[in-house]
Amino acid sequence: MSRRALRRLRGEQRGQEPLGPDALQFVLQEDDDAEEEGPKRGPGSGRSGGTGKEGVQVNNRFELENVLEDIDRILERIEDNSGFSRPGPPPLISRKHVLYVEHRHLNPDTELKRYFGARAVLGEQRPRQRQRVYPKCTWLTTPKSTWPRYSKPGLSMRLLESKKGLSFFAFEHSEEYQQAQHKFLVAVESMEPNNIVVLLQTSPYHVDSLLQLSDACRFQEDQEMARDLIERALYSMECAFHPLFSLTSGTCRLDYRRPENRSFYLALYKQMNFLEKRGCPRTALEYCKLILSLEPDEDPLCMLLLVDHLALRARNYEYLIRLFQEWEAHRNLSQLPNFAFSVPLAYFLLSQQTDLPEHELSSAREKASHLIQQALTMFPGVLMPLLEYCSVRPDTTVANHRFFGPDAEISQPPALSQLVSLYLGRSHFLWKEPATMSWLEENVREVLQAVDAGDPTVEACENRRKVLYQRAPRNIHRHVILSEIKEAVAALPPDVTTQSVMGFDPLPPLDTIYSYVRPERLSPVSHGNTIALFFRSLLPNYTTEGERPEEGVAGGLNRNQGLNRLMLAVRDMMANFHFNDLEAPREDNPEGEGDWD
Repeated sequence: MSRRALRRLRGEQRGQEPLGPDALQFVLQEDDDAEEEGPKRGPGSGRSGGTGKEGVQVNNRFELENVLEDIDRILERIEDNSGFSRPGPPPLISRKHVLYVEHRHLNPDTELKRYFGARAVLGEQRPRQRQRVYPKCTWLTTPKSTWPRYSKPGLSMRLLESKKGLSFFAFEHSEEYQQAQHKFLVAVESMEPNNIVVLLQTSPYHVDSLLQLSDACRFQEDQEMARDLIERALYSMECAFHPLFSLTSGTCRLDYRRPENRSFYLALYKQMNFLEKRGCPRTALEYCKLILSLEPDEDPLCMLLLVDHLALRARNYEYLIRLFQEWEAHRNLSQLPNFAFSVPLAYFLLSQQTDLPEHELSSAREKASHLIQQALTMFPGVLMPLLEYCSVRPDTTVANHRFFGPDAEISQPPALSQLVSLYLGRSHFLWKEPATMSWLEENVREVLQAVDAGDPTVEACENRRKVLYQRAPRNIHRHVILSEIKEAVAALPPDVTTQSVMGFDPLPPLDTIYSYVRPERLSPVSHGNTIALFFRSLLPNYTTEGERPEEGVAGGLNRNQGLNRLMLAVRDMMANFHFNDLEAPREDNPEGEGDWD
């Protein structure tokens, strides 16, 4: 089998380092088309071998899983024999960029197969093959037969420049797409939800409309439809990729200041949330790395506040430790409460694994204890809320001590309190294991002894807290709004909660780069809290308590009318798309009608 074929089976790209000397003695026919179509996700990607061609013969798709596992083991032996082995993280990981994304981990089916087996995951997909031929196979989504016929919506991507090994791209809107975008903004401002549905009937792959309706469906508890709309938005944007744009290299950049690029960020973020809730944290971690790689210096969605959580949930402790080691020097990750506590937790959990040598387990345990003591000294206000989240009652020595007592939480700067609330609201359950709590208790006592002994580090950390956390930057506020963690949202400053927050573009950058003139947005609501304004952007007929009409019963009925009309219109629109498509007649997909019910 050629090295290129092996790389494609594993989801890697051209241009990577050679795998090693000629160690493979069997041959696979090198057909470029077969290589391209093999790993990609599309309606025909599940077909197996056995077509009469020479090479590896696979009788069914389930045998292919065993073939891929064998290939992985062969590649590992090749790397060991080629001199890549060295102590520390696995050699294959260490040779890749820290933001390198693997294609196979962008597919949630890859993770689900590990949990439930290939038969359970792929069994339901068999009857739905050959429903419709789509113009392009994609990595981020699998096109569905229930989607409307795809035609280019006028969305494209161009290469702006390449310098210092980085390539800078930007999405572009054609004149037709610009008109659709203007209509979308007018529909949001018109307070008439049916206008968005009408726009999707004429422009079924308009990205911002799909994102807006997805949020509306999610708040209506229709998670399946919400996820489907996000996947369709991702498919539309991936079909517009520039030929040189790579999802995996970690060297392609998209400037968040350009409004055309923001839709891609938000679609990826929302898809990542759906994947985590679906029980696919490894896939969600890959999406998180992808978002972070698009603009790692600015980090417009502040994915550094989330990547540690996903790495721990996916039990990818080595990746979290490596990211911390490589970025701590220039990004000061230890000054973020989530990294300050997650990294020692990763070391501790790594020390609990029984398949590592004893000296590595001991070293990981010592490193974990050292780092958690630093975290407790720097952020003493985290301990008591964490114990409360975990339903653990601290002993009187800890509860009554001035360092960890109520003053520790009250004296925190507001920006730091927001970061702590975000971390605890998202990751507190990772600390509930009895072994973890016992380890935490040991180190809390060590910190108290250092405090009582007058360790100068304690005072230095207190002064640092007062200087560093004066005010959170705009990208953190944007992340808090997208996270929807109520404790963190409640801690947003007034200047954020009193401004309009649009669901399809929350807190746009102040230095936005507009590529074409847009109509000025009307602002029917210039006051109110963030949540009310956010709901208004999703559901234009939503009203707050002070804005409710005084027509008695009629006014009360109107409060839910907009939402109900929106959901009914969306369902009707999707049903009409399915049955009116000449390429997907009713008899070819008899169960399609129930997909939206």
